Amino acid sequence: MTRGEIYRTRERVAERGGKPGFYVVVSRSFIAANDDVSTVICAPVYSEILGLESEVVLGSTDGLPRTCAIRCDFLMLMFKRKLTHFVGSLSPNKIEALNRALAYALELGEAEA
Repeated sequence: MTRGEIYRTRERVAERGGKPGFYVVVSRSFIAANDDVSTVICAPVYSEILGLESEVVLGSTDGLPRTCAIRCDFLMLMFKRKLTHFVGSLSPNKIEALNRALAYALELGEAEA
């Protein structure tokens, strides 16, 4: 497992209204690949696109069934064992967009004077 990979869950997730869903791993690769760590931080993928700076739009070229968006405002800790179906990996351009969206969502930009 590495940062930027997209997975689908088989289990129903309470935070998703009791439905399975798609998630993008946003933990650093050292954590994601470490077998001694059982959890990773993920950003959920939603079919509704709100047009926020904290979103990254994905589509069929990313391995998803329809156009949707990663929502970096709703990060969650997930057990790796729940991420059961590997979908694909984000392209370098999408990783850059993810980094910008995460920085925006977490207010990690430069401090204003």
